[in-house]
Amino acid sequence: MSNKAVINTDQAPAAIGPYSQAIKAGNTVYLSGQIPLDPATMEIVSDDFEAQARQVFANLKAVCEEAAGGLKDVVKLNLYLVDLDNFAIVNRIMEEVFDTPYPARAAVGVKALPKGSQVEAEAVLVIGD
Repeated sequence: MSNKAVINTDQAPAAIGPYSQAIKAGNTVYLSGQIPLDPATMEIVSDDFEAQARQVFANLKAVCEEAAGGLKDVVKLNLYLVDLDNFAIVNRIMEEVFDTPYPARAAVGVKALPKGSQVEAEAVLVIGD
């Protein structure tokens, strides 16, 4: 019997490829990358970077909650930014959506992201004991 479970919620965008929104293995949940898609329309929410970043964190939060956790349970966050000049905006938003201690994090500059997004984030959270 496997201890691997698929996590899926309609409160976050449906997968746009052959992957799951998240996979739970034991008490660790691996969240796939989220871009700023509105779950209802599956369209990028705005051309504005801050609006995109806020939607990315809202999508991550929805998947965390479906896994019986929350952003407070995130232990590792990977960010992908098309323009690293937006780094300060991401830091400000992270201070709003995460409590201390903040998760470990990597921020990587990339040439392009799916659907023309300016930001993508993936996370690992640990829930329960």
